[in-house]
Amino acid sequence: MEGLEVTVLLGLAVLTGTLLAPRLRLATPLLLVVIGLLLGFFPALREIELPPETVLLLFLPVMLFWESLTTSLRSIRRSLRYIIPMSTLLVVASAFAVAGVATLMGVPWEAALILGAAVAPPDATAVAALGRLLPQRTFMKLKAESLTNDGTALVVYAIAVSLAVGGSVTPWSITWTVLVSYVGGAAAGIAIAALAFLLLRSIHSSLSINITLLLVPFSAFLVAELIHASGVLAVVFAGLIIAWISPRITTAQSRRQAVAAWPFGVYLLNGSLFVLIGLEVQHIVHEISPREIWWLTLTTFVVWITLLLVRYLFQFLFAPFARPARGAPIGSPHRARVVSTMAGFRGAVSLAIALSVPLTTESGAPLEGRDAIVFVTAGVIVLSLLVQGTLLPAVVRWAKLPADDAAVNELELAQRAVSGAAMAALDDLAAEHGISDEVRDRARRDGYELLELANARAFARQRALDDDEIAELETMLDAPAAASPSLRPEVSDNGLEMLAMSTDIDLTQRSPIIRFEEATRLKLAMIERKREVLLALRRDGTIDDLVVRRVEAHLDNEEIRLSGVQEFD
Repeated sequence: MEGLEVTVLLGLAVLTGTLLAPRLRLATPLLLVVIGLLLGFFPALREIELPPETVLLLFLPVMLFWESLTTSLRSIRRSLRYIIPMSTLLVVASAFAVAGVATLMGVPWEAALILGAAVAPPDATAVAALGRLLPQRTFMKLKAESLTNDGTALVVYAIAVSLAVGGSVTPWSITWTVLVSYVGGAAAGIAIAALAFLLLRSIHSSLSINITLLLVPFSAFLVAELIHASGVLAVVFAGLIIAWISPRITTAQSRRQAVAAWPFGVYLLNGSLFVLIGLEVQHIVHEISPREIWWLTLTTFVVWITLLLVRYLFQFLFAPFARPARGAPIGSPHRARVVSTMAGFRGAVSLAIALSVPLTTESGAPLEGRDAIVFVTAGVIVLSLLVQGTLLPAVVRWAKLPADDAAVNELELAQRAVSGAAMAALDDLAAEHGISDEVRDRARRDGYELLELANARAFARQRALDDDEIAELETMLDAPAAASPSLRPEVSDNGLEMLAMSTDIDLTQRSPIIRFEEATRLKLAMIERKREVLLALRRDGTIDDLVVRRVEAHLDNEEIRLSGVQEFD
């Protein structure tokens, strides 16, 4: 099929999945994989192949960069004791466990190790797409693990391929590969982020800022590949750094543009990828002889079960060396491990690794076991997405994980803190910007009303939680309280009269235009003050990065409303 036909087909498939998923009460990625599998029954559509370089060079940088931008750096710092072993030791343990099981099933050892490297790492984009119903803290830990474990898998893959094609592997070469992959990938990401910082400091056009940000993941991946380091780690490091410095080097207008464009683009890429995975599975199935399919299907199922067991056992054995993050809610460790195990989805990176396996060895002979690698990897991806993804909501309900209200509490704290700081600095800001007493006092009244509203909302939410706890206790005691009468605000039927002009206006007084301009300057100055306090709260670790983005988005909208939107800025 031609490129335009493929583009239209993928677009229609993503649109169909988006429309049907809510009605069928299925996660959109799951439905898109099923659509891809169904499309694969048409011979012409099965010929649409998924080149590994497309995933590694086009899909992956964009999706990983966006996931890095929307990841909490504070959560990563607080969960390092969990993330580091899960993204390194667990990947190696999973790869070798799968290799051992696959060897017992008849796959050659070298090919089995490549298979283990391919299916070992959970995929960041799949976790992000299917893990949203998890508590925020659990979701962020899984997302951070998935962002960093690909580097380990690619190192194991490089070593396994060297063995499979007849190359020499020594302890020194393994050590060098690990160092170059990790250190080189981190250095490439940091270097590109530093260059982007220097460039963005001198740019004020929203379009120029966002074009520069779009180039960051591709540039980081390219530089890392040139020095044979991990392009995945380079993109992740660059994304985390850009996310931290973004408020200082971007504008409200550029951030609003990015928030509108990036999720849409990533959704299209992600949806197309899930459809292509389904098509690729059908292509692989029809390329293998029927007598081998049953053996490979059994191998796929055994490998998938092995991954689940190894992930659960690793968490169980590592539990004595890990401790919950400060402030983390306490629940059943066993149930939390089951949820984490079920949320370890495999995705695009695994398939890209499998498809990248060389066809021949150094001697020119066909690489034995390559078809098994691709088939089993694709099968594990489908099982993890369809089975684990379908069961995850029920598993989360069964686990009864503790409610995670930290984000709500921190959001309310941030709103009160920035508003209070702006009110405290109101007199100084008014004097600095030459604001009249009338405009200053009006701003003070509005500010106190907003503070009272924020305090009332926090009080009402806490009271609602207390009422729920009391109701639950009364239910447990078999003595439900009488239902309270519904409290509904009375709505006045009086209309709102809008006056276009009034004879009471004294034109000799200060012009309403001047008062409006003064109020605008004062509000913009207060917004700037709120941003300073917001970033100070983030530096101190008082509030999370995700909370900062929510409050910052509100401030950006207010700033754009006051200063106006420039269409082609």
